Amino acid sequence: MDFASLAQLLGVAVLVVVVVSICVIALRRSVLIRSGAIDISWRRKLRPDGSGWVLGQGRYHGNELLLYRAFSPWPGAARRLHRESLRLGRRRTAVGTEPDLLPVDAVIVRCTHGGTELELAVAEEALTGLRSWLESMPPASRSVRLFHRGVRKS
Repeated sequence: MDFASLAQLLGVAVLVVVVVSICVIALRRSVLIRSGAIDISWRRKLRPDGSGWVLGQGRYHGNELLLYRAFSPWPGAARRLHRESLRLGRRRTAVGTEPDLLPVDAVIVRCTHGGTELELAVAEEALTGLRSWLESMPPASRSVRLFHRGVRKS
């Protein structure tokens, strides 16, 4: 086998891997969107230049908001935000490169999740849904959680 044949074989193999990856990513996105997922971007490191955003989709699953990366063939969630630990903070405007990276209608909200700061960028309608989901936690689950931690004493 000469060098030209080997190069062609390697090129075809790379092309097949790229095409299969694109198909897997498209299929995963399609399944997520059909299951009620929302477009959402997030970042954990709050850099002043506006970089570090991860583009993806989010799906509510019981008491968790599952965050999936948009350009990853991995089927599992990249992050899990638990309803009890997530607190929405103030909204802010896009700065630096953010207007170029995020969707045009994105609203950026600073949050905390278990003491860790992060930011979420979602459409206004999705933010309304997120707030409703957070507020819909049954009051009994909060009091039971506090009782088990020993906060409430009889």
